[in-house]
Amino acid sequence: MRFVLRFLGFATALASLLLVSGLLAVGILLWNLSADLPDHAELARYEPAMTTRLHAADSRIIAEYARENRLYLPLAAVPQRIVAAFLSAEDRHFYEHNGIDPKGIGRALLANLASDAGRPQGASTITQQVAKNLLLSREQTYSRKIKEILLAFRIEEAFSKDRILELYLNEIYFGMGHYGIAAAALGYFDKSVHELSLAEAAYLAALPKGPNNYHPFRQPEAAMARRNWVLERWPPTAISGRTRPTWR
Repeated sequence: MRFVLRFLGFATALASLLLVSGLLAVGILLWNLSADLPDHAELARYEPAMTTRLHAADSRIIAEYARENRLYLPLAAVPQRIVAAFLSAEDRHFYEHNGIDPKGIGRALLANLASDAGRPQGASTITQQVAKNLLLSREQTYSRKIKEILLAFRIEEAFSKDRILELYLNEIYFGMGHYGIAAAALGYFDKSVHELSLAEAAYLAALPKGPNNYHPFRQPEAAMARRNWVLERWPPTAISGRTRPTWR
């Protein structure tokens, strides 16, 4: 019995030492990565590349020039059904979490463990995507992912949810040279965002995950399946802090 007690004491002490060492190592890693983070305050000075339009005397557009085909659209001008489509596709709990979605991470981990085929599922929130697209590189490394999470927390503290969503909707790439929801609506459907149907909004919401994977001409079946997946998830659990719209 004395031997058993000594062994249990030794095992407990060793486990405690390993735990403290692990926590210390994690703390040092996070401190080093935090010291190397870009300044999230740059988002307050965000000025995206915009399309320059040349108009005739009668207001007709006769030419467009752009490095990135984008028309900036304030969130207040985006219909709620468009917002719902993107939250359904990308981040159903956007207005509930503080930068990361633990439920989404758990689902992604379970899905990846259950399947050994295809690309692993991610669990990046819209806030994390803003951090990655505007402040970080796109390299696939663990250190970049940790930086993305740390920045997401800081962004959530500094900006409102609506501001973060506005940055996201105007920055993301939709393929075929279109950046932002306004340019994508015109480019894919020759419509303003206010004229998009639910199916069209769902298709655009499906594109940011991989525009080339859901190309309307080269990958029509995959595009249709992804669009239908977005529609099946509609509406998300929370649209915003404002009055939730009625879906028809």
